[in-house]
Amino acid sequence: MLNTLWLGFFITAAVAALAQWLVGGNADIFSAMVQALFQMAKLSVEVMVLLFGTLTLWLGFLRIAEKAGLVDALARWLAPLFARLMPGVPRGHPSLGLITLNFAANALGLDNAATPMGLKAMKSLQELNPQPDTATNAQILFLVLNASSLTLLPVTIFMYRMQQGAPDPTLVFLPILLATSASTLVGLLSVAVVQRLPLWSPVVLAYLLPVALVLGGFMALLTTLSAAALASLSSLLGNLTLFALVVLFVALGAWRKVPVYEAFIDGAREGFDVAKGLLPYLVAMLCAVGVFRASGALGYVLDGIRWCVTTLGADARFVDALPTALVKPFSGSAARAMLIETMQTQGVDSFAALAAATIQGSTETTFYVLAVYFGAVGIQRARHAVGCALLAELAGVVAAIAVCYQFFG
Repeated sequence: MLNTLWLGFFITAAVAALAQWLVGGNADIFSAMVQALFQMAKLSVEVMVLLFGTLTLWLGFLRIAEKAGLVDALARWLAPLFARLMPGVPRGHPSLGLITLNFAANALGLDNAATPMGLKAMKSLQELNPQPDTATNAQILFLVLNASSLTLLPVTIFMYRMQQGAPDPTLVFLPILLATSASTLVGLLSVAVVQRLPLWSPVVLAYLLPVALVLGGFMALLTTLSAAALASLSSLLGNLTLFALVVLFVALGAWRKVPVYEAFIDGAREGFDVAKGLLPYLVAMLCAVGVFRASGALGYVLDGIRWCVTTLGADARFVDALPTALVKPFSGSAARAMLIETMQTQGVDSFAALAAATIQGSTETTFYVLAVYFGAVGIQRARHAVGCALLAELAGVVAAIAVCYQFFG
């Protein structure tokens, strides 16, 4: 799938460049494409430097939380909920702790760190699978919730915005929180309908209603504040939440007699190992996207969509954010490249860049997640996993665009 996508970028770019040269008489197009290759290779290294720091930092803090027992405590606290949503998984099964750890990493926006944890959880669930080639209900729910991009603190999005010079990297905190909540809710509801999960159970409602009330409060707040006030509130909550988590992890670790410095170094070392393997993928996708835009191919696609939108009488500013949405189901690295490229060409705080950042933070690489997670345990029959995951993906994109219009005009 990634081979086809990557090759498609270059072939489409070559066709568009030939059209510009032979039809439009633009002989400089090939020079622009070669220049884009080198520019994107340089940008990949610059982004990678900050990514090293971000992953090592947050995996270090996450290791402190893990050794302080926070992850185990979350698993115990969520056990009654998991018992209703995953009735096929026995209480106390190791997969529940791994699922919790995976969700914690996803909630912090550490998608690259969450994948190894998710694979361990999927393999643990596979031990309970009576038909090894067919996905169980628990595996489908776990995968769809992963594909719905449950991100409460998108630190990697903040990192990309900071690297591109954003004055306030956390400006998109609340928009991403609201959009990712919509995608996760749709993913959960779609699986619940198919699997007939007891969402109206008093236990399930006791967990979900407080979350719904908080989100409802935020939505009510949206109608009373101006765009400037909303942006200010998002910035305040983003920075406050980020620092509060750091203090919580360190203070809890110290209280539990965890050697916090050694634990941090242990987790940071893992983050370094995860990050160093990403550079080849980042270079490959950024260069492909750079050539795709420099050839004019991306412009043709967006112009066609923009014409359709304006013909319908709708505002077309969101169209420039759609490249991230279009490639995100297939490749996280391609979507990341599209996001960075949109920030560079449109401006890091432009409407298109803010919408693209929100889409990136509230959607997931659906087909990649399906291939990796199910492929790792040999599952061939995904049953209703694909349909539910794509429905959650669509909900995330629509919600991201709608929320950005509310926040940023």
